[in-house]
Amino acid sequence: MAIDFWSPVRLSIEIATVSGVWVLILGLFFGKVMANTKFKGKTLVETVFLLPLVLPPSVIGFLLIVLFGSNSPIGQMLEELFKQTVMFTWWAAVIASSVVAFPLMYQSAKTGFESIDEEIENAARVDGANEFKLFMFISIPLALKAIISGAILSFARALGEFGATLMFAGNIPGKTQTIPTAIYVAIDSGNMELAWLWVSSMIGISFLMLICVHLMKS
Repeated sequence: MAIDFWSPVRLSIEIATVSGVWVLILGLFFGKVMANTKFKGKTLVETVFLLPLVLPPSVIGFLLIVLFGSNSPIGQMLEELFKQTVMFTWWAAVIASSVVAFPLMYQSAKTGFESIDEEIENAARVDGANEFKLFMFISIPLALKAIISGAILSFARALGEFGATLMFAGNIPGKTQTIPTAIYVAIDSGNMELAWLWVSSMIGISFLMLICVHLMKS
């Protein structure tokens, strides 16, 4: 039982961690850009960024299959580059988790950057700071609470991703079987003891994540 229990836990944490890093980088970049610029079509772009929050996971999984499948240009390019399809791999689970977690990180980062007084950033520019230094040493520290909250929430969202991962990455034990998919299989096979162990672990991790978010806001 130890092997059966810990394999999905380990995979879930690994996938959520890698997804969290990607989402953090992308969320910081696009959050800063969208917070500080105005352009025609901005509302449309933001809507696309936030769309995974409201789309059913099965729809996200379907779109990922269309985008990265063997019949798509991107899928064929990746298959030629890595000599294998992206679907039903560890990286497919990372991609699916990243897509569903990105809106949470983006929205938190954007909110944090929008809360910064422009006069502080302008004063740094006058003192000679370039945009990179301004971003790293002024913007990020001032928006740090919002950024950390977003990172925690996006990690938790990636950890609990089920539908898109199941469709795009599958449910391969030891390879792509995360805690949510393992719970599904355990219930389907009548192994309620193992299902309860995974459910308890997810509740515990999620509870701790939310406590951290509340502590950051207090």
